[in-house]
Amino acid sequence: MLYFDNNATTRASDDVVTAMLPFLGAKFGNPSSVHALGDEAADAVRAARASVARLLAARPDEIVFTSGGTEANNLALHSAIAAKPQRRMIVTCTTEHSSVLEKCENAEKNGLKLMRIGVDRRGRFDADRVAAQLTDDCAVVSLMLANNETGVVNDLAPIVRRCRELGIVMHADLVQAAGKTALDVHALGLDLATISAHKIHGPKGVGALFVRQGFDATPLVRGGSQERRVRPGTENVAAIVGFGRAAENARAFVHDARAMARVAELRDTFERGILELVPGARVNGDTQSRIVNTTNVQFEGLEAEALLMLFSGAGLYASAGSACHAQARRPSHVLVAMGLTESEAAASVRFSLSRETIAEEVAEASAVVKSATADLHGT
Repeated sequence: MLYFDNNATTRASDDVVTAMLPFLGAKFGNPSSVHALGDEAADAVRAARASVARLLAARPDEIVFTSGGTEANNLALHSAIAAKPQRRMIVTCTTEHSSVLEKCENAEKNGLKLMRIGVDRRGRFDADRVAAQLTDDCAVVSLMLANNETGVVNDLAPIVRRCRELGIVMHADLVQAAGKTALDVHALGLDLATISAHKIHGPKGVGALFVRQGFDATPLVRGGSQERRVRPGTENVAAIVGFGRAAENARAFVHDARAMARVAELRDTFERGILELVPGARVNGDTQSRIVNTTNVQFEGLEAEALLMLFSGAGLYASAGSACHAQARRPSHVLVAMGLTESEAAASVRFSLSRETIAEEVAEASAVVKSATADLHGT
């Protein structure tokens, strides 16, 4: 199996699964129960919270566990809008994840003004220009640090500074950045930030929202005291434990310069191979400022859907955009926002490596890409 779809989900590491198993069996207590089994589960949740906090250079009491990145993004925007009820504008980018875009569009339908930041052909926005456009009528700015489809890393610093000056809530979607670059949410100047376990070799169905100390988050649902009443409901202890172990592993990886450079080199080798082997292939997005594992390649004159079928038949797994819209059969909104035509976007494939990817897989995947594209070109 040649797995190059790690931005959609990663394989849960063996030690993550091992850490989770006792909490699916003998250690089944409810963390809210006042007895030994409950205490055991509560201790495990506390330890995992500390591990996730360390990944973000945050405090443990600034971490709220959720069911994943989508819920965390919704909770962040819901809380930010509630915190500034007198302000009538929200700001996001046209290349954000659908969980942010759709929440913002829903707020627009309910009477708020929505400023949509555009991007250039490289997938970048002008941070200084965006900062200059912000006013004290803005409640929240929500921008991802690293794009899930192109891997492009955004410069948030000028925008964060302006948000501080105007008292605007700053939220960042860190789902694709976590585990691929070192993070410090306080140094970034964030009020709210989102991560998800299954993007860092943890389990699906668990994520977290960083809530800066002193910021009062507003729950989406009511009915319990869990997660400081911000996210009530009995905790998914096994998944949270796995998240904690995955966060520890991710933190070790992003602080290992050689390990990070190895993944970037494999990605670059794979990318160069495709560009050399496939006529008309080109990379979408900024190749100078991006996370280490991602390349998005346009195959001129071909359809990504047909390519992915051929790839899959040969054991190579990639994607044509965000997994959240994989069944929609429409061109990537990210690539269209970057100025690609619908046909160009529909000819593009995202390849995303992980820290587990090895050189032999890159060589085999390159051969599969060459063969599949040659078949479709009839050569």
